[in-house]
Amino acid sequence: MPSLLEAIQSHKVLIADGATGTELHKAGLPSGMAPEKWNLDNPDAITALHQSYLDAGSDIVLTNSFGGSPIKLAMTGLQNDAIRINQQAAAIARKTADKYQALVFGDVGPSGKLLEPMGDLKVEDLEIAFKVQIKALAESGVDAILIETMSDLEEAKTAVRAAQAVTKLPILVTFSFDSHGRTMMGVKPTLAAREISAMNVSVIGANCGRTLSETFSAIQEIKAAAPENIWMAKPNAGLPHLDSDHSVYDVSPEVMADYAQRFVDEGVKIFGGCCGSSPAHIAAIAQKFK
Repeated sequence: MPSLLEAIQSHKVLIADGATGTELHKAGLPSGMAPEKWNLDNPDAITALHQSYLDAGSDIVLTNSFGGSPIKLAMTGLQNDAIRINQQAAAIARKTADKYQALVFGDVGPSGKLLEPMGDLKVEDLEIAFKVQIKALAESGVDAILIETMSDLEEAKTAVRAAQAVTKLPILVTFSFDSHGRTMMGVKPTLAAREISAMNVSVIGANCGRTLSETFSAIQEIKAAAPENIWMAKPNAGLPHLDSDHSVYDVSPEVMADYAQRFVDEGVKIFGGCCGSSPAHIAAIAQKFK
């Protein structure tokens, strides 16, 4: 199986998977339960989710570990299971992806807490938590570490330092620009790109956010600020609206596939979906490029 960088060089675009949380809720994940708990309690559901994206045409699946740091897991009382949860997340994804010769990204999301001085989380404690998570993922068979949906630049840099301390795997970093072209913490795409590219990561990009057009604009700014890097985008399927008691996203698979072409024409080498995107969205994207 080729490495990530070899795969990037040999493909016009690598297609990542789509949403995890919204799809697991469709599969019966109870509201309020950490999705990562199903790595231990319902691994068949996680396998089925990965397989649905791989059948749709994904070249990459993300481990079910977005909220897998001990700090985030502590919010649902799972901090003592952090290593096992991340090991199992990687093992499930690896076993499924190998049947398709696909790549696995170890998924690392934000801690859910604010760093000092805005909050009470110390940088040193955050780095330790990220090391625990990333080491477990790296030692359990992932091909790269994806640090995603970042809003706080210092948190993103701390996650990169943690990853570089425990693994030699490629590191990808994406931010969520969901507040008038900035992250929730006020970080502009140009600043994020300059600061993170200086840390010698493999890929920089944008995920989640708000609309497809806003994420596209963020990618253009990232590209201008870090022209030597490889770029990745994993936008939401539009903005959600409430239907009864659940969120519905309004971008169709066909529209998302058309937008994917714009991202690829802009130079994006890894494209997938975030919140609200389904295997149908990924299938439409794959049909356009395969």
